[in-house]
Amino acid sequence: MASDVIVVGAGVTGLTSAVVLAERGLRVEVWTRSPSAETTSAVAGGLWWPYRIRPEAQASAWALRSLAVLAGLAERPEETGVRMVEGTHGGAVPAELGPWAEQVRGLRAAEPEELPRGYDRGVRCRLPLLDMPAHLDYLRRRLAAAGGTVTVRPVASLGQAGRAAGAVVNCTGLGARDLVPDYKVYPVRGQVVVVENPGIDEWFTVADDSKPELLYVLPQPYGVVLGGTAGEHVWDRTPSPCTAQAIIARCSRVHPRLCQSRVLAHRVGLRPARHRVRLEAERLPGGARLVHNYGHGGAGITVSWGCALQTADLVEL
Repeated sequence: MASDVIVVGAGVTGLTSAVVLAERGLRVEVWTRSPSAETTSAVAGGLWWPYRIRPEAQASAWALRSLAVLAGLAERPEETGVRMVEGTHGGAVPAELGPWAEQVRGLRAAEPEELPRGYDRGVRCRLPLLDMPAHLDYLRRRLAAAGGTVTVRPVASLGQAGRAAGAVVNCTGLGARDLVPDYKVYPVRGQVVVVENPGIDEWFTVADDSKPELLYVLPQPYGVVLGGTAGEHVWDRTPSPCTAQAIIARCSRVHPRLCQSRVLAHRVGLRPARHRVRLEAERLPGGARLVHNYGHGGAGITVSWGCALQTADLVEL
């Protein structure tokens, strides 16, 4: 066999898993039906934050492990696409966030003067904010430096990959619905608007798992990402002009200057949600080891390195 491991999927979960495996000395090949630039990961806003992921205890461990890695990568932002950026999560206090919040250095309750009009409480912290196209490019370069490859090719079945390598890692996200098949995976549609930056240098978010409308303002090198939406079981990837206007209006209440910013792009991504992340190993009929790593909801970036490290441990058992 030419490869020790085939990773199926080239989003942030697949590439991160492939990097960890290759840097442990395994011969790794990534098979993907779409280039990384066309995956949901490329559309993501890029903020580290445990959003739409369960169970809490395990997800917290993955998230905190990833936070440590991303903080290290942020020391080389031009190379990695990762920056540490100050910001505010509105409408919450630290005690409401969960046990993970106690482990985030510097996380504290916001002072009244630090909150935008309309908010009487919030949380302040400095977190990784990823320029996702740049970060995906970095992961591909890092994988190549470790001897790994990426091949754009259709994958008819996981068994097909299992016949070409001793181990397969399934990082197909929504693709797992048909490939496993696992109909517990479903889309959560997210729409964002990218606008010219009028001078915003901090992120701001308000996220509620129970609501389809979100609010986030994420300054990136290429503009400001404004969001967003969380439409469960919605497959349509076509941007809605009405939704875009509503997003801009919500974000402009926090930063009034945004209503005058020129729109640069409209983007839609489908988050791969599941009642819980599937990160476990089994055997394919031909004997190859199969490790599943999918169903991360809106926290794929947030748990990417923690899940990748555990995935590699499972491959090597």
